[in-house]
Amino acid sequence: MRGGATQYEGNLKGVQHVVLVLSGKGGVGKSTITTELALALQHAGKKVGILDVDLCGPSIPRMLGVSQQEVHQCDSGWVPVYADPQQRLALMSIGFLLDDPDEAVVWRGPKKTALIGQFVRDVAWGELDVLLVDTPPGTSDEHLAVLDNLRKHRVDGAVLVTTPQAVSTGDVRREITFCKKTGVKILGIVENMSGFVCPHCSECSSVFSKGGGEELAKLTGSVFLGSVPLDPLLTASIEDGRDFLQAFPESATYSSLRAIAESVLSSLQD
Repeated sequence: MRGGATQYEGNLKGVQHVVLVLSGKGGVGKSTITTELALALQHAGKKVGILDVDLCGPSIPRMLGVSQQEVHQCDSGWVPVYADPQQRLALMSIGFLLDDPDEAVVWRGPKKTALIGQFVRDVAWGELDVLLVDTPPGTSDEHLAVLDNLRKHRVDGAVLVTTPQAVSTGDVRREITFCKKTGVKILGIVENMSGFVCPHCSECSSVFSKGGGEELAKLTGSVFLGSVPLDPLLTASIEDGRDFLQAFPESATYSSLRAIAESVLSSLQD
């Protein structure tokens, strides 16, 4: 446990590490990486939480198969939704607060900032080894609100997600600049959609391109955490809210995700 916890920390007192998951643009699979990273950490014996602050696109409840669950109140605040019977994977998302899942969140910045502050302050996480914060794409009000509210606790670092193409890695360069300006340590870069795994022979082909994330890590002096291919088995698992890592432990994608989780854990323990 960290020493010198202030009264402000409240529900974050039992959280050992806070990790942001960032992307420079939408559509790179950031929420998928967040979900699979959380599951990999859970399977490694850690107690994990996900704070989904992608307010306009809260997809993680569906990815974990808990979109029909409801958030309840306790004396300490909101009780997160647990994705497993052992209560080792907790999730808080605006998706649980919407009456209609198809409802658009049409909010201006101050209202978003207020809800993020409430998420950080009022969710009763209990004891967690790692809290992953799934952010929206870019460097907007939501990111600044997360940092402002969490800075009183501490942010251990950020995992940046990109796809191999130059149009994506270019945006991640700006995300790296954002991290440097705000004093957030970069734990590493993940290259998602790096090749396509054939569902018949399991051969991985470079449909778009390959290696852009690794090259970006070299150019910026960042750690390259690994690459994750487009895998139909992973896509189907995410769509159905099933645990891919539990269902397909023999797949190459499983090995990639597990290695990324191990690298993140190692950097947090340094």
